[in-house]
Amino acid sequence: MKKHNFNAGPSILPREVIEDTAKAILDFNGSGLSLMEISHRAKDFQPVVDEAVALFKELLNIPEGYSVLFLGGGASLEFCMVPFNFLEKKAAYLNTGVWAKKAMKEAKAFGEVVEVASSAESTYTYIPKDYTVPADADYFHITTNNTIYGTELKEDLDVNVPMIADMSSDIFSRPIDVSKYICIYGGAQKNLAPSGVTFVIVKNDALGKVSRYIPTMLNYQTHIDSGSMFNTPPVVPIYAALQTLRWIKAQGGVKEMERRATEKADMLYAEIDRNKMFVGTAAQEDRSRMNICFVMAPEYKELEADFMKFATERGMVGIKGHRSVGGFRASCYNAMPKESVQALIDCMQEFEKLH
Repeated sequence: MKKHNFNAGPSILPREVIEDTAKAILDFNGSGLSLMEISHRAKDFQPVVDEAVALFKELLNIPEGYSVLFLGGGASLEFCMVPFNFLEKKAAYLNTGVWAKKAMKEAKAFGEVVEVASSAESTYTYIPKDYTVPADADYFHITTNNTIYGTELKEDLDVNVPMIADMSSDIFSRPIDVSKYICIYGGAQKNLAPSGVTFVIVKNDALGKVSRYIPTMLNYQTHIDSGSMFNTPPVVPIYAALQTLRWIKAQGGVKEMERRATEKADMLYAEIDRNKMFVGTAAQEDRSRMNICFVMAPEYKELEADFMKFATERGMVGIKGHRSVGGFRASCYNAMPKESVQALIDCMQEFEKLH
């Protein structure tokens, strides 16, 4: 039976990316050695990093003066690296969910943190709109897509201070104006690569402005100066990221990814809104295209476990909602084919007929 992988992360990757990476794990570039056992300083591996950086810059239209880094530690380490490198006196944060809150908590160790707005009171079912970012903030931090609650900022904001964004779960799903940000980061295990590598896009001249000592490994400048090779980088995930970047380019680039994401999300939200058994949880205008969250309608609540079993038997994988929200979550990242979304819709319609 075909499996439809709706996992929120680590998540679906394009089949050819998995196959190409598997081949390199057995024999990298005809060297007779596995990708897992070569030196990151081997002459054949440097071109992998160089091409991955070049494709990052090309696909996201990154202007001159920015560096692309491949680091370890996930977005969770970036929650601390960002204020270490950029927060001198005050930073502003938009609280749109668990990850935004965790980022804010780390920043409080480095200076004053202003929460400009929060949707916590409604369990983060919407993105706050009317707020003021303090003009004297060193930066304004946003989380563009909230995997747990299914809300997403689909356009770059206009604010009067430098912006920093956690784009772990929606990078490469829409064009972005990188020039509005001094730093964009994310764990790769949603739209880019298996877990183990973190991408960071950093504006070079925004660094070196804090007065504190930054430990060597936590200083972005260290990694810019050594081209992400200061210490042994996660070789296999970087190689897989390169294959994904090549795949995105071959499919038509970020514009095409956005078109597909919109098409898939529109299909599934239309079914959620039509089907009397299900209810979407996020505010209509803030619905995520990456993580589509829904619950059973109140009068069918007792059928939640039944639907879960029904869907699982038909090959749906990873549709259980996050434990803090419950219900269901269908993550539709770039590699998710439209056919899988249709299979879930068919499943929902079949279940409706039975009840």
